Amino acid sequence: MTLIRETSFENLGTLKTGKVRDIYIQPEQLILIATDRHSSFDRIIAHIPDKGAVLNLSSAFWFRQTADIVPNHVIAVPDPNVLVAKRLKTLPVEAVVRGYLTGTTSTAIWTRYSAGEREFGGLTLPEGLAKNSKLPHPIFDPTTKEDAHDRTLTTEQLVAEGFISADLLAKVKATALALFARGQEIAAKHGLILVDTKYEFGLDNNGTLTLIDEIHTPDSSRYWQAGSYAARLAAGQEPDYFDKEFLRLWFREHCDPYKDAELPEAPAEMVTELSRRYIDLYQQLTGETFAIDRSQPPLARMAKALKPFEL
Repeated sequence: MTLIRETSFENLGTLKTGKVRDIYIQPEQLILIATDRHSSFDRIIAHIPDKGAVLNLSSAFWFRQTADIVPNHVIAVPDPNVLVAKRLKTLPVEAVVRGYLTGTTSTAIWTRYSAGEREFGGLTLPEGLAKNSKLPHPIFDPTTKEDAHDRTLTTEQLVAEGFISADLLAKVKATALALFARGQEIAAKHGLILVDTKYEFGLDNNGTLTLIDEIHTPDSSRYWQAGSYAARLAAGQEPDYFDKEFLRLWFREHCDPYKDAELPEAPAEMVTELSRRYIDLYQQLTGETFAIDRSQPPLARMAKALKPFEL
């Protein structure tokens, strides 16, 4: 199977390479191509077959499911790996919403709780909570969106440091919580728990808040199987999950993924397993079979689909 590591299409605009997406910038729109690059710890740690297509098609599904809550940036989805989007002014804030006490990264709520922090998004947690416990209610736990490293800040700190105005942040918070509620509702109907996620927003020329980037994908969100959650929590076991946590844990055990200049290669069986999990999650959530055209190389397939969008 051909991995999509990078792209270099001509006549699509100025190329900006993100962690996962290749972004072609045009005067009024962006061409977003989801590659198979896999990012954790603020760096690329592996390449996962079909990951880009799963991310892009998952986002397309969720953009449709939430369009009544907030406008989004989608113009067209001409290929499983391609999204054509409106060009907007991006807000420098990631709207993180958390429903459970979990995670392993430095900004994760469980990491911070384990280090003694008890105040999260206006919620004070008691002592002695177990990892993966459900929070009393979902919390808005935003981070900055910075080139160096994202920082978890309170809403007051975000405003004080000039990242965003208080009024706009209040609108972002309300919208993010509404999106999360919709996500949890739909996930529950398909036997899943939407555990936590992050959203990104932009403003159009009229100042309208608009959902951008991706939504409720396996990269931006954590999902657990609902049916086995309670029993596994009671037994002190990790939930049945789909996300990249097991690969994150492997890297944390075998290196310092934040500091080491070179990382070990991800085990082939883990790469295959993560690809399977991404596809299974897509199919369980959407009820659709994951199927893409494999009769031609993916870059050739995308080139044909992108012809109408060349400058």
